[in-house]
Amino acid sequence: MKRSILALACMAALMLVASARAEEFTGTLKKIKESGQITLGVRDASIPFSYLDDKQNYVGYSIDLCNKIAGAVRRRLGLEEISIKYQPVTSSTRIPLMANGTIDLECGSTTNNEERQKQVAFAPTTFVTANRILYKKGSGIKVLADLKGKTLVSTAGTSNIKQVTILNADRGLNMNIIAAKDHPEALLMVETDRAAAFAMDDVLLASLAATSKTPDAYEISSEALSVEPYGIMLRRDDPPFKAVVDKAITDVFQSGDIDAIYSKWFLSPIPPRGVNLHVPMSAQLKAVIAKPTDSGDPAAYAAVPEAQQATLKRGQKSK
Repeated sequence: MKRSILALACMAALMLVASARAEEFTGTLKKIKESGQITLGVRDASIPFSYLDDKQNYVGYSIDLCNKIAGAVRRRLGLEEISIKYQPVTSSTRIPLMANGTIDLECGSTTNNEERQKQVAFAPTTFVTANRILYKKGSGIKVLADLKGKTLVSTAGTSNIKQVTILNADRGLNMNIIAAKDHPEALLMVETDRAAAFAMDDVLLASLAATSKTPDAYEISSEALSVEPYGIMLRRDDPPFKAVVDKAITDVFQSGDIDAIYSKWFLSPIPPRGVNLHVPMSAQLKAVIAKPTDSGDPAAYAAVPEAQQATLKRGQKSK
């Protein structure tokens, strides 16, 4: 009898060990486990979130956070090593490349909103910004209404261009709105007077101006057209992977690691030219760090006038 009980106990123990070793992963975790590789969607010129430095390496705030996630995924899967592949994406290609499995995380400057959540999922918000306009000093432009009858540029595939298109119609501004292929091209259009202003997230406008040939030539409006929460994007309907991603970001927040990462990219000289953006952490981001959220509702991050809520929600498609 004792031998029988001992045999059963040994068998149960062996079954538990075998079960742990043969844990069945699904979705993205299974894909990464089998390949030993995680693929990050990255941007070429979304300074300081995701961009190429002078050595053609992808660097930035969002990439540092994605590398933290990659480490958490490696530990969850029990891998000794994990290979990280960087896959360039644009505003127009990032969702299709996520949907078809080409990338596992999108590490750029991407707005989390309710419309986009119908297609993809997001990690807890890692930055909060606003849609504003950049223009040349002395141009006589201060707010969107000053662009009546003039040319405004924004980047193709972003929420910004959709928002200003809606505002253009709603306010009868008769602006000529044109789409640039990327952020640097949009700034070049303002620099060469092909456009009077450039509509984009304020932090990206500040970064582009600071790293331009003539940083003192530009101003950014104090008028905010929207509230934009940034998040790292992942596939929808993959709860096990999202749980790992969410915990990794929450751990970065709770450990205080976020302070060093933020300071590195927003309060210190950054490559390639050693420019310091001098962007203090906002009250909205501090609130998110204290209480993480993946909400796509702009009202969850700041008080937005009720009159603007409908326009913001209609206009958002993400940065």
